Amino acid sequence: MSFEHMAGFARIAAEGAAADGPEEALYAITRAIPALLGDPSAALRPNAFREDPPPKVGAACTAFMRTADGRHHMIVAPVNFAPEQHHELVDIHLGHPGEVAHRQQPMLLRDTALHASFVKILQSFRAGSTLFAPLMWKGEYLGVLICANAARNTFGEADLVAHRGFAALAASLWIAQGGREWMAAQDLSILPRRSVGT
Repeated sequence: MSFEHMAGFARIAAEGAAADGPEEALYAITRAIPALLGDPSAALRPNAFREDPPPKVGAACTAFMRTADGRHHMIVAPVNFAPEQHHELVDIHLGHPGEVAHRQQPMLLRDTALHASFVKILQSFRAGSTLFAPLMWKGEYLGVLICANAARNTFGEADLVAHRGFAALAASLWIAQGGREWMAAQDLSILPRRSVGT
């Protein structure tokens, strides 16, 4: 990890600790890591994008947090997601986030086109490369941190290692900032739901 990455991690941790609540703490992470992780030159390669023309927004990040009843992930602290997806409830078994919830292991998809089971949940663009890392607290699954880029082969193994570090930080901040209580207080009956991808 470079000095810039270490400085970035320290700044993000401090911002998360000073945030006013659990979602604001997660925003300290989700707003920052799309610029810290991945190879920016991936977008310059031939056939880099799954969409033609390429999307105007090239990166997104969010936390899919497990709801108290364990039936859904809630989209929390989304960056570059469609506005209507903020706090959307996603079936906890859907797509690769569902696989992470089941296996509780990190996952790297260098090129999503090579994975027939890839489900489009993000509505602002079609992801070409994605990172997933479970948020764990003392053996309990809290959710999954997701970073996506429109360009294929943006992310590699080194990015996944760093992403796992950010996921551990996110889990700690979520607990410290009262994330469990915040989630229990949400009225899930009024939130949009997604059980299939597009």
